[in-house]
Amino acid sequence: MSNLGQFDRVAVSNAPYLPANLPPAAFSGVLMRRVAAFFLDFILVSIFSIAIWFALALLTFGLSVLLLPPIFPFVAFFYNGLTVSGPNMATPGMRAMDLELRTVDGQRVPFLIAAAHAVLFYFSTMFMPIFLVALVTDGKRCLHDILAGVIMTRRPA
Repeated sequence: MSNLGQFDRVAVSNAPYLPANLPPAAFSGVLMRRVAAFFLDFILVSIFSIAIWFALALLTFGLSVLLLPPIFPFVAFFYNGLTVSGPNMATPGMRAMDLELRTVDGQRVPFLIAAAHAVLFYFSTMFMPIFLVALVTDGKRCLHDILAGVIMTRRPA
């Protein structure tokens, strides 16, 4: 049995890939909050990427600017993997928007699944119509959530 937080144990759906004991309040407003969380996290990852790029440029006397691949994907991979698999189960943007990411059985997301979820998400941003899947799925899950086996919910009060 998993601990799904402080939500009352109320059935939401009969879908086999959703925890059956989450109330509708766990999914209310999740889509709009996810969009806002993405923009906050995108800004943070960009700041970290620029800082690392400048630090490497200074340390290598400018040679890294010519030789290194783009740093943003690597920073995003570790940023999402470390923050989502950490004790808060959310990136700083998700925490600011009162969201958390869990596996569909309610457990904490391991690092590799959290990082793979981020890769799938950034890949999905190249094909924006894929996000329309969230409008018709139970639990407002995006395609990258389904593929990674995770679910985004509001934080329990």
